[in-house]
Amino acid sequence: MTAVTHSLSGASSSQKLDWQAIDWPTVQNEVRRMQMRIAKAIRMKRYGKAKALQRLLTCSFYAKLLAVKRVAGNSGAKTPGVDRVTWKTPKQKMNAVFDLKRRGYQTQPLRRIYIPKRNGKLRPLSIPTMRCRAMQALHKLGLEPIAETLADRHSYGFRPWRSTADANEQCYCALAGKNSAQWILEGDIKSCFDKIDHDWLLANVPMDKVILRKWLKAGYVEGGDLHETMEGTPQGGVISPCLLTLTLRGMEAALMTIRRKPSNYSNKVNLIVYADDFVVTAKSKEMLETQVKPILESFLKERGLTLSGEKTKITHIEEGFDFLGFNVRKYKGKFLSKPSKDRVKGFLANIRDLIKKNRTVKTEVLIQLLNSRISGWANYYRHVAAKDTFSKVDDDIFWTIWRWAKRRHPKKGRRWIRKKYFRTKRFDRWTFFATMLDEDRKPYCLDLVRASGIPIRRHIKIQAEANPFDPKYRAYFADRRTSKRVSGSDPHLIF
Repeated sequence: MTAVTHSLSGASSSQKLDWQAIDWPTVQNEVRRMQMRIAKAIRMKRYGKAKALQRLLTCSFYAKLLAVKRVAGNSGAKTPGVDRVTWKTPKQKMNAVFDLKRRGYQTQPLRRIYIPKRNGKLRPLSIPTMRCRAMQALHKLGLEPIAETLADRHSYGFRPWRSTADANEQCYCALAGKNSAQWILEGDIKSCFDKIDHDWLLANVPMDKVILRKWLKAGYVEGGDLHETMEGTPQGGVISPCLLTLTLRGMEAALMTIRRKPSNYSNKVNLIVYADDFVVTAKSKEMLETQVKPILESFLKERGLTLSGEKTKITHIEEGFDFLGFNVRKYKGKFLSKPSKDRVKGFLANIRDLIKKNRTVKTEVLIQLLNSRISGWANYYRHVAAKDTFSKVDDDIFWTIWRWAKRRHPKKGRRWIRKKYFRTKRFDRWTFFATMLDEDRKPYCLDLVRASGIPIRRHIKIQAEANPFDPKYRAYFADRRTSKRVSGSDPHLIF
């Protein structure tokens, strides 16, 4: 490989570089250092300097490397845009890095597809080309530090280190106390990504306006026809979640005007936001109807958005409400968060469908397919009161597997089927298993994961003010990363 020297802001002195020989920790550290400088400039309200640093970062060779790596390495890398191009080889990826230039850059239309929603309707998904995705990832590196610095304290969607578990824990903080709020407005923004006003975005998003305008006005191809995009930011765009975070920034401040003083919590108004779903708490139903809802409608109208009449409703905490797949409710004054009934039914329906479609596969193949789904679903709900739900789910899955085994061997008796497919493991006499061979050709048992075997652990909510681009929180995020590794869950990494 030819020796190559790079500066953060300049291009390489040679076009020959081995993709597989890149020192990625150095790349990430250099990009992160510049991102922290951008965040510092925003905290000091030096917006001109932040803009200059953004431009320096988007021209950086290291940032371009990281942008291409993210796009080429994520789960959607095999899905092409309208040009049907994907980046598979190291050479293609390096060529893409050198092709990320502002001068002469033209966006291509998005490829429009539709994916089913839980309610049976279809959700439009717009897929950019690989080059457009990489350009969005590049500019997101410069925009994300600003979004993290300016975002509302209790906004948790599409942000590094924040998750649905944090939003659920904030519900506990706002509602669990004896004197906490009793009424909740469940809010949902109608067609949120598709309706954001372009003029508002261009006037309020602190990034390269020329590039942003090209993305917003790119249009989309459906059925061979080109359609204009007059509003919204595409679901499927790399930078769209960051744009949404900035769009909804300020909702919390708008609601806090209800309080007489910043330190007066007598009205018990709290906001918890995750993407386009949010809940607002208050001491009375009248306050939500006459004060909170008008403020929300005015705030959203300015951005071209409206509340969904179908999904927005006011509920008492004793009745409970569903939020992000959790059912939040007080039972005789005791706060409990559980998996929602609809999500449990949907999960079991998917498991039955998976088993039904794999009637003839080998036992070990079925177990591997089931284990990934059961583990993922149970880990999502491992932080709430889900023990009873996990046991009921395991029971339903057992009977589905039993019917699967009987269908495979209609002439065999129950004892034969039990001996072939189930073994005793500790105190469990009905562990579904398959015999496998390891690398040394030694047999071992591959067991079906049980949801009830996933331990319930309380999630420690992230500090509301914590910013991963602020040096004073460096030790805090290092501790959270360590604690998540110890608990067996994957850490929320910035890169």
